[in-house]
Amino acid sequence: MPAKTSDKTEIPDEDLGPVADETANSARRVVAAYATDADECRVLLSMLGIAPGDA
Repeated sequence: MPAKTSDKTEIPDEDLGPVADETANSARRVVAAYATDADECRVLLSMLGIAPGDA
């Protein structure tokens, strides 16, 4: 079955909320485990908005 595609993939900023600390910490551990190096980990965490120090 082909992947579902749509032009309506944008989520308005006002619909986004902060990620719970526990969820962000778990996501950081997963990203760190699969990143090939520290730079890749930093970039991925930044892209996800869960880099250490992000509020």
